[in-house]
Amino acid sequence: MRHYLIEMKSETRYLLFHIIGSLAFLSIPIISSPDFNYDLAHQFKIPPFQRSFFSSVFLLLFFYLNYYYLIPKYYLNQKKTLFIVLIAVCLALFLILPNQFFHFEFGAMGKHPEFEGRAPGPPPGHFRFFDFGGIISFAMILSLSFLLKLNNQLSEIKSEKQNAEISYLKAQINPHFLFNTLNSLYALAIIKSDEAPNAILKLSGMMRYVVTESSQDFVPLEKEINYINDYIALQQLRMDDSTDFSFKINGNPLGKAIAPLMLIPFIENAFKYGLNPEEDSEISIVLDIQDDSLLLDVKNKMVVDDLPDDLKTETGIENTTKRLDFIYPNKHQLKITEDQNTYHIHLKLELI
Repeated sequence: MRHYLIEMKSETRYLLFHIIGSLAFLSIPIISSPDFNYDLAHQFKIPPFQRSFFSSVFLLLFFYLNYYYLIPKYYLNQKKTLFIVLIAVCLALFLILPNQFFHFEFGAMGKHPEFEGRAPGPPPGHFRFFDFGGIISFAMILSLSFLLKLNNQLSEIKSEKQNAEISYLKAQINPHFLFNTLNSLYALAIIKSDEAPNAILKLSGMMRYVVTESSQDFVPLEKEINYINDYIALQQLRMDDSTDFSFKINGNPLGKAIAPLMLIPFIENAFKYGLNPEEDSEISIVLDIQDDSLLLDVKNKMVVDDLPDDLKTETGIENTTKRLDFIYPNKHQLKITEDQNTYHIHLKLELI
């Protein structure tokens, strides 16, 4: 409820900002008019003021048209040629329409005391190609709408990226994972297994990595792989002879970097749905590191289908997909196939 109220207040402030900004912009031709001493009703009867005010209204409408429609539909969707054509059409209309509807003749106005010394307007239908004042005003509105839209776009991307990362981190450091791991460590301690100290070190290393490295934009690929190795090693404590498990790494990770915790959700998903001591389980994980790309192939037999909602990984996969879109736009390919028996993820990622 509190979050909903905060969003309502933010939207109200946003709406008020636009209303006040629009009214302030439309007041410019009124305040700057040489007929400012007259009442407003009288000003709207004067053709030069009508043309000036109409131009301001046109620019305001163009701002919102460009901000909400032209930029997102054409410019951001890689239809820049069509975007430029539409902007050129809007500029032509801006230069033509005020003179078409609000033209005035010097002979008809220049003799009147109110218009003495005032520059004449262009004749009807005249298209002022060199109306530098109008072109500059149009360019300023175009630039302002661009800057505000792109800044808003960057803010949304940053916010979505942070939300995706925070949501994943909450899912990664969860009581269920710690509970299972600590249970396995307890079992090792009971039988005084030599593997217990090493398993504790792996868990400690994992938690340290999540806390210290996850806030970085990119981390060395070898650190990410070490994290995956530790995670898999701890999961293997739960395996028995009924599990057909394989994990292969091909290639050299040195000198390469990756966004932290980008691969683990797909691997975690395989263990959540593909590891069941009561059934024959199959999990295959292949990590292929090439010169400038990384291939992750994860396949598991679906042997768990009744997980509680808080343990399911759909949200983690969805958040990771968003992170891929934000951090690796047009630099990754993700293919997920699923049937009644098998879940298969194939990810290709361009490395830096």
